Amino acid sequence: MGLSGRERRILAQIEQALEREDPELARRVAAINRIEAGDGLPQRPCGDRVRGWALAHPWAVLVGAVLVMVLLLLAVLNT
Repeated sequence: MGLSGRERRILAQIEQALEREDPELARRVAAINRIEAGDGLPQRPCGDRVRGWALAHPWAVLVGAVLVMVLLLLAVLNT
């Protein structure tokens, strides 16, 4: 089931606020989204241990990404 227009606008606002307030976190979330989408690992070199952990624990990465999005959505809705 897709998102409604209102939900897409709220998520876009969350993304824009995140990019303004914490560009490094926005970059990391984008990298996680690329990994989840199957586009491969981020282009920025990182340690083999971190890369191996992300590949070995995809559910933990997914849960972390979902948690960040939920918390950002709650923050926007409570303002």
